[in-house]
Amino acid sequence: MRRGVYAGSFDPVTKGHLWMIEHGVNLFDEMIVAIGENPDKKYTFSLEERVAMLRETTSQMPNLRVEVFQNRFLVDYAREQGAQFILRGIREAADYEFERKMRYVNADLAPHIDTIFLMPPREIAEISSTMVKGLVGPQGWEGVVKQYVPDPVFMRLLHGYKTVAK
Repeated sequence: MRRGVYAGSFDPVTKGHLWMIEHGVNLFDEMIVAIGENPDKKYTFSLEERVAMLRETTSQMPNLRVEVFQNRFLVDYAREQGAQFILRGIREAADYEFERKMRYVNADLAPHIDTIFLMPPREIAEISSTMVKGLVGPQGWEGVVKQYVPDPVFMRLLHGYKTVAK
């Protein structure tokens, strides 16, 4: 069985993440989306909310699991899960340089786990969770942000902003 792991903080999940997940589901017999939790990082959404948004967004994908991993190397998590592949996205040259180096470190730690890089289409390549969160707030933000995130995420952003604005 070909098992792949795609990891991130998904704070929040974007249509760029979703593109990667959909391609991973088609590449592997089983796809694990692993939400990383870094205690040094401040998140907009709780871990529970990020898990819920991913599960709601991917519920129609039967060969996908949403899991959490904390305080460990991704390659060690992938090995524990019996994965043969780590899926990573490349949006720009800086991503490539970082991911290339990590691929070699991961190969030193687990030579039997291959890293697969995908490049999303241009229209979603610049979408990041940070960018999406930065667009929330100004007049008309809803129409802009809605095109970059799945509906469950948009509803949470919409509800969260209205709660803060009151």
